[in-house]
Order: sequence, then C-alpha cells, then structure tokens
Amino acid sequence: MADSPAEQEGLAKAIGQVSDHAVGLVREEIELAKAEIRVKVEKFSRGLVVGIAAGVFALTGLLFLLQSIAWAAWQLLFGSDDYWGGFLFVAIMLFVLAGVAGYLAYRWLQSGSKPAPSMAIDEARLIRETVTTASQGETVASPAPTQRENKP
Repeated sequence: MADSPAEQEGLAKAIGQVSDHAVGLVREEIELAKAEIRVKVEKFSRGLVVGIAAGVFALTGLLFLLQSIAWAAWQLLFGSDDYWGGFLFVAIMLFVLAGVAGYLAYRWLQSGSKPAPSMAIDEARLIRETVTTASQGETVASPAPTQRENKP
C-alpha cells in the first residue's frame, strides 16, 4: 500500500501512463481496422464494377450473336451476301472480353469477400494475451512490432 504522498503521486502517475498507453493502443487498433476495411471494400468495389462490365459485354455479345444468326438464316434462305460473318466475329470478341472481365471480377470479389479487419483482431488478441499474462505476475518481454501490409 502506498502511504506517503510521494508514493501515492508515483502510483497515480503510473496509472495515468497505463491509461494513456491503453487509449493509444485502442486508437491504433481502430485505425488499423479502418484501413483494413477500406482496402477490402476497394477490392470488392473494383471486382463489382468489372463484373458489371463483364455482364454488359456478355449481353451485348448475345445480341450480336442473335443478330448474326438472323443474318445467317437470311443468307441461307434468301440471299448470298456475307454480312453475318462480321456480326459473328464481334460477338466472339465480346464473349472473350466478358470471360476475361468475369474471371478478374471473380478473383477480386473473392479476395475482398470478408470485410472483417483480421489484422486488427489479431493485434487485439496479442495485446489481450500480453496484458493477461502480465496481470498474472509473469514477466513478459514486449512483443516485436508486427509488419503491417496495408498502411493508408
């Protein structure tokens, strides 16, 4: 027990420092979580936009394919002009673009599918383990700083 005023002042100062450090840790964890969520939302948004583009390409390709089938039927039934080949070529190119865009969208959506801030959660667990170990009276070396991949 701290009996003298100097000991009480030292204890109050230590409690204040611990409180300041805890507030700082919480703020850093919140900033890390925000940065992680921001990066994951950006990836998801990019994948969503490219996925929409893939859908537009596929729909346009389908329209050109139907148009080329119509021209081919016209040529086979009524004439001998080769107009339908151009429509078919454009349809194939649009389907290729739709496939590439769809593949990219799938990868980007898969990489950003979980918006939970996993790095911040891991850091919080590490801090909790350190604090509980220290509160049980064991000597704890301070953990090495972790490398943060996604700094804003």
